Amino acid sequence: MRYLDDPWRPVIEADIDGPHAVPLRMDQENPALMRYSASRRVARTIFIGSAPKLEAATKGIDDSRIKLGCAQPGETVATFGDALRRLTDQTTYLYQDARRYWYSTQPGVTRLAQDRAAQQRDDDILEEIRKRLKAEARTRGDFARVYACVPHGEIADEDETRLVIIDPAESHISKNLQSAAINAATECLNNRGTNPRLMRNTLVFLAADRARLEDLKKAVRDYLAWKSIERDQKQLNLDEFQRNQATTKNEEADTTVAQRIPEAYMWLLVPSEKKSGESGQSRLEWTELKPAGNEALAVKASRRLKGDGLLIVKWAGSLLRLELDRVPLWRGPHVAVKQLAEDFTRYLYLPRLPDSNVLAEAISEGLGLISWAQDSFAYADGWDEQNQRYRGLQVGRQIKVNVEGDGLLVKPEVAKPQLAEEQRRDERVRPIGNGHREPDGEEKIETPGDGSRQPEPPRARRYHGSVSLDPLRLGRDVAAVADEIVQHLTKQPGAKVEVTLEIQAQIPNGATDDLVRTVSENCRTLKFSSFDFEES
Repeated sequence: MRYLDDPWRPVIEADIDGPHAVPLRMDQENPALMRYSASRRVARTIFIGSAPKLEAATKGIDDSRIKLGCAQPGETVATFGDALRRLTDQTTYLYQDARRYWYSTQPGVTRLAQDRAAQQRDDDILEEIRKRLKAEARTRGDFARVYACVPHGEIADEDETRLVIIDPAESHISKNLQSAAINAATECLNNRGTNPRLMRNTLVFLAADRARLEDLKKAVRDYLAWKSIERDQKQLNLDEFQRNQATTKNEEADTTVAQRIPEAYMWLLVPSEKKSGESGQSRLEWTELKPAGNEALAVKASRRLKGDGLLIVKWAGSLLRLELDRVPLWRGPHVAVKQLAEDFTRYLYLPRLPDSNVLAEAISEGLGLISWAQDSFAYADGWDEQNQRYRGLQVGRQIKVNVEGDGLLVKPEVAKPQLAEEQRRDERVRPIGNGHREPDGEEKIETPGDGSRQPEPPRARRYHGSVSLDPLRLGRDVAAVADEIVQHLTKQPGAKVEVTLEIQAQIPNGATDDLVRTVSENCRTLKFSSFDFEES
């Protein structure tokens, strides 16, 4: 000390070494630092390395040399890095410029940041967290949408599964079914504003842990303080080093907030429903899950749900059949596909699907099973009440299922008799005299009495149609023809359907060699039966 000026004494007593110095208090409060006296060793190293050259053009020493000056063999170097970070947040006379640190006899902006952090209002802190969560909600994972800090009245009652990030003012405590987050989630699950919510099986919730939320709030408090200092640097008349320090600390605080948001929002709250007692009454239950990983909140949440079987993005038809029988979901001998899709969005005791497309694909996959009678179901276009039969009943082939249509899933034991009857009718030959079929294919039978023969009513056996398509909207028009015409024809047993696309083009200015070559090569690749360019 004899080589230094007197102003250094208060600096040492406050920020370096003394009975009331900040480093000693930090060591006493943190057992990991106390083990090595890490904070005091870091402070002494910076003081000895920086005080003699305070007036030099390049001030201070870099962080690697600080760690080298502190650590001894066998000690964890990262502990000293943690102590250095904490010192820069809590000391008054420690300066930082990028990776260089030094003590000065003039107070830095750290004390100013501490004062401003203490003055931050809780409403401003929560609003900053909400703003960041809403930005986070742009990444959806396997959810149709992510709501962040939205009143439950504004969360739509839709048939797609969504993630609701609960407001930071309502945190959660592990295994506490009366926490603010659980209460908020229950209210959102049951009501949409003043109306009851119908599609309850489409919402899952993400909430902040109460203890970790306090760490997040502290980080946001520091960030807002440093942000205000950087904004007001001209009014504060900061010198170059102080401006650099404010910029560096602001960036560090911003990064810290970004890291602590996923650490705080660690509780995935998943609602389910189980029947209790002999009364059969259902009760609401909550499952607590902790998503892991460094991805966005929605990505981590959806991955954990899929891993635990609480969000099914791909479903087998045989598993759908098991669910139909378990609940059961049948409405008599069949169930409407539209009704089934509604059931999966409404009832919490059913599997949770991202959207109705998963159900449609499961139905299609189940219809294609060879063992459909045991493992899946039949499909019908509808029920003919007058004739007491299913229209368009089919099995054993995958079809495109429209969950908004009139399609029905039919129990196998109900579908088999009708399918067998239709097969017998198609295969039956009705004899005439010595037992032959009429040449035109019409089946005729003898009737008792006068021996006259009465033919069956004639039925259409061929179809031909042509239509002009818009070449600029070809994909749309072809898809419409396939859905509205071809699909119905191919459903008929034994039907053979051929579709031919004919193209005619008039080119007033003549086709270039490049056009002729390109189109011809593509036609050969697509195996056109015939194609040609004409010069006339």
